[in-house]
Amino acid sequence: MKVLLDTNIIIHREASKVKNTDIGVLFNWLDKLKHSKYIHPLTIEELNRNIDPKTVETMNIKIGSYNVIKNVAPVNDTIKQVGNKVDITPNDISDTIILNEVYSDRVDILISEDKKIHRKAKLLGISDKVFKIENFLEKVTAENPELVNYRVLAVKKVDFAAVNIQDTFFDSFREDYAEFDKWFNKKSDETCYVCHSDNNLTAFLFIKLETEEENYSEISPTFFKKKRLKIGTFKVTENGYKIGERFLKIIFDNALQYKVDEIYVTIFNKREEQERLIDLLKIWGFINFGTKATNNGVENVYTRQFNKSIPINLENPKLTFPFFSRNQNIFIVPIYQEYHTELFPDSILNNQSPKDFIENFPHRNAISKVYISRSREKNLQSGDIVVFYMTGGKYKGVATTIGIIESCMTNIKNSEEFLKLCRKRSVFSNDDLLKHWNFYPNLKPFIVNFLYTYSFRKRPNLEWLVNNGIIQDYESVPRGFAKISADQFDTILKYAY
Repeated sequence: MKVLLDTNIIIHREASKVKNTDIGVLFNWLDKLKHSKYIHPLTIEELNRNIDPKTVETMNIKIGSYNVIKNVAPVNDTIKQVGNKVDITPNDISDTIILNEVYSDRVDILISEDKKIHRKAKLLGISDKVFKIENFLEKVTAENPELVNYRVLAVKKVDFAAVNIQDTFFDSFREDYAEFDKWFNKKSDETCYVCHSDNNLTAFLFIKLETEEENYSEISPTFFKKKRLKIGTFKVTENGYKIGERFLKIIFDNALQYKVDEIYVTIFNKREEQERLIDLLKIWGFINFGTKATNNGVENVYTRQFNKSIPINLENPKLTFPFFSRNQNIFIVPIYQEYHTELFPDSILNNQSPKDFIENFPHRNAISKVYISRSREKNLQSGDIVVFYMTGGKYKGVATTIGIIESCMTNIKNSEEFLKLCRKRSVFSNDDLLKHWNFYPNLKPFIVNFLYTYSFRKRPNLEWLVNNGIIQDYESVPRGFAKISADQFDTILKYAY
């Protein structure tokens, strides 16, 4: 496969000081997959415009290890029209010419962190060929599990004192906050969440509960008095495992536990990693509230309203997750034991070992997941509620989890589309997915995208479900999506919580 690397990727890769640690993981995968790495002649021209002759000389030596596109594709009228809508600077025009290589099928894919390139790719209908590092890593990790030769350790809650403050992971924080090391050391007895990959720190989260008496004088406009959860420190090095989404689940779970009214974060927008984090927060309902002025500069403030009184967004449940509307349809659906904890790591049962469920696959860490079904009931709408029942008989079969439906996709054209829709968020391998697709030639499966929302504290078993009228009898355990009433759902919730 020919992979074209945008100029911003090359600059980060070959810089004397690597600031984007995702780059190493990216190139490791390109080498493992034996993909050919290409650069565009315009990339060389841009690198040669550096004012430092020594830097130019060094860069020219390093880029000798890449293939340079020999014959540049002619720019056709369609891509010119898209460029005219978006391009402002000479660099924008160069990016359009680079994107043209993908549009003209001269290369297979393009990897770029440039937002305008992705915007243009969407307008051209080639988004599936243009990747950010994060998206590419998710794709190859999911498609090639046999090539993953290291394990991502489960997210752990530890004291600050157990974390190596000298780890280069924290260099970006030191650049942004002069007092970072002093602040970190003072937190030695407080807790944080960490995740390691191949013995390297790849994710860190610190959250803080704040009362209505907190001083917010540095924030503009002024915060009203509320009980808040502050995301104090949050950084994820992307490696294809969707750890950022896993950490968001932790944030939301803590916000529920502490019954806060709002979640907020203050963050600079200086680097790509911060832009990615901001984009992730926006996807999950955070909005730009204002700014915070400190000695380190002006940070952006993002907030997320967090209480049951907020209007539920049925069209895009992520924006108001984990809250849902009881006015929607409610379903109960079975999931086999062998897939249950793979898909729902927080719903692990007492007789299962956490060591067997280390979160080293994207589907385990993601909040947004995929369920494959051949249910007769297909009328599932965004915002509907689903209760997952782990099969196992009278005593071992238990209801464990609530999900919120995002979408139901019933008109899947072929196996290639099916694989593409399932791959990153399903528990199944490609071979297993193909078996599902081909098992009943005249009854193809459909896909339900849903949000992994709550794990029950107490798990009602099948006997309880039958005795309390949720399921009619032991022979009537649903094989697909089965509707239950709001009263039946309330009965489950009263027991489970």
